[in-house]
Amino acid sequence: MKVKIYLKAQIIGFLAFILIFSSCTKDKTTPAVVNATPVTLGLYEYSLGQNKRVLIPITQVGTQTVNYGTIFDTGSPGLTIDATGILPASMITSAGITVTGDSTVVNGITVTPKTATISFGDATGTTKEYGNLAYANIKVGNSLGSLNLKRVPIFLYYKIIDGTGKQLSAHSADVFGVGPGLSNTRSEISSPLRFFEYGTGLTSGFKIATLNTTSFLGTPTYVSGLLTIGLTASDLSSSNFIMHPLTNTTSGYSPNIPGTITYSGKTIAAQFLFDTGTPSVTTIEDRLATNAIGALPANSVVTITTNRGFTYTYTTSNTGNLTEVQNPNNTADYRTILSIDFFIKNEYLTDYDNHQIGLKNN
Repeated sequence: MKVKIYLKAQIIGFLAFILIFSSCTKDKTTPAVVNATPVTLGLYEYSLGQNKRVLIPITQVGTQTVNYGTIFDTGSPGLTIDATGILPASMITSAGITVTGDSTVVNGITVTPKTATISFGDATGTTKEYGNLAYANIKVGNSLGSLNLKRVPIFLYYKIIDGTGKQLSAHSADVFGVGPGLSNTRSEISSPLRFFEYGTGLTSGFKIATLNTTSFLGTPTYVSGLLTIGLTASDLSSSNFIMHPLTNTTSGYSPNIPGTITYSGKTIAAQFLFDTGTPSVTTIEDRLATNAIGALPANSVVTITTNRGFTYTYTTSNTGNLTEVQNPNNTADYRTILSIDFFIKNEYLTDYDNHQIGLKNN
């Protein structure tokens, strides 16, 4: 998803879920070697019309028990979550979150006076989110598998206003952003998965299995084994992922991957963002496109090829692989953004330690 330069999303309502470690050693000189194993979690798939979402549940923030489904988003870095139901109502006003001194600690959450505004969308339409930087331990998952993350930086927002000036409902933009970079809004914020204790033998990062197309239903549907946290040597060398080194920028390592895209009989250079947070429409940015080119018709064939030789071809339809062509001179965004439909046919991996993204046809 785009958060300023990262996020392009249609905002839909989120549903709350009712969801149901320590070691020691007596060796005073040499720590015990722990051959850690990856942690695998299920996620929830959900659809509303043509929009598809994959959600990761959060069941604890600080000492506060919660039940929120947050968008699992490969296209942005950082956790953003509404302060409603997490902080006392007395701390939340229409003008902001009340913080005294250098910080306020409540319910195990450290709320700082550092404020920011996150913008959703692009030059054709913007929704804004207002809040504060905070830190807390969080727990994700459910009774079938969970994960504890320590002192995660969080963007706690107190209001969100769409492009028409309408204030949206609480928790309508909760995002679990796992992109490799830093937040364009506050550099302290990055992927929550960076704050997991991986142990010896694992590389910091995650991989996503292909999404189950039959589980995108009107009610959030649990799909086991979708997300694996912690990468093995096999994942990085012998599992047929094509690895793409990332470019370091002022906002950390960029998830954008260069290549070419072929559509409507022509091939153009592209920068690809593979984005689970874009719910329905892939956007091809073509600087030579006319203002009115809009949606590609059904049965259009699109082929992407990365600079490392990964290729993927899909055909548009009226119900899936929806694709539009835009001119970056109008959107102020040069990236071609692959929507969540890409993840139904392909596996995806992010290696935080070595700054690379892996792609794999399935």
